[in-house]
Amino acid sequence: MTMNRWLVTGCLSLVMATTAAAGVEIPADSERLSDARTSDLERVDALQPVRVAEDIYAIIGSVENRTYENEALNVNLGFVVTEEGVVLIDSGPSRRFGGLLEEAVSEVTEKPVTHVIGIGAQDHRWLANGYFEEQGAELIALERTVATRLDFADRHMDRLSGVLDDRFEGSEPVVTDAPLEGDRQVLEIGGTEFHLEYWADAHFPGDAVLYLPATDVLFSGDLVYVDRILGIHPWSDPVQWVEALDQLEERAPAAVVPGHGDVADMARVKADTIDYMRYITEGSARHIEDWSSLDEAVNDLADAPQFEHLLHFDQWHRTNVNRTYLFME
Repeated sequence: MTMNRWLVTGCLSLVMATTAAAGVEIPADSERLSDARTSDLERVDALQPVRVAEDIYAIIGSVENRTYENEALNVNLGFVVTEEGVVLIDSGPSRRFGGLLEEAVSEVTEKPVTHVIGIGAQDHRWLANGYFEEQGAELIALERTVATRLDFADRHMDRLSGVLDDRFEGSEPVVTDAPLEGDRQVLEIGGTEFHLEYWADAHFPGDAVLYLPATDVLFSGDLVYVDRILGIHPWSDPVQWVEALDQLEERAPAAVVPGHGDVADMARVKADTIDYMRYITEGSARHIEDWSSLDEAVNDLADAPQFEHLLHFDQWHRTNVNRTYLFME
């Protein structure tokens, strides 16, 4: 499919955000990630697409670390079945994984993958691009996202080759040679409208979100984590992250496919990501204003029982506070 066969516009009408949800499916609390299900997710040799709404599916990755056994898929991907073909939302961590994902899609539809819309810059989101480009799919991403992918490409290749070993063979850092300008694009592909939007730098610079107005479903990428704690890296921007979450609250979609964890409603998103980010940024700002030391701030904010239910809290929380304080200081 060539560029002129889908619509690209720089103006986004917020009226579209009010479109009513169409058959959105969100797991109940009793069906959310448990120890048993997490164990199941550690193997992705038989991926199970999760229906989110009509023609919209999520691939829910492991909530544990990247491993050889889970194909380094500890992130959520997605796909949309259109009148013309299948549109992937990110492609996965390796060329080999591209074949696994294509097989999973074939369990839902016989239509081919025609497009890959990239919303995230982290390694496990895009290093299967080459596989799908070879199959004839068109790669789509904003300039900001492509720039970050290229900037991190070498370290991403090194990291995943160490995790996946022989399963990483043939993987290359493939990006579109025609990235989209600007921060808001409306794409019409196979009769389905996609809103590709950059809100702010957060987990990674240049990460975007993808909104489907017909069903009021939003793929947040790593802007949102549910069921497990989010991670703030040295290159993350916790202040802009909160600003992006403010925009998400304004949009208030019926369903969010997060970067990690189960499909969620806004109540879950608020409890697991929005409230957490406000807690560490507002707390850090208060300690900076009071001239508290870094150790004082971290020790005070480390006691956060309202978030201890999140997986990996013990491994990440103090680090998140530390990096947020240093960023804001």
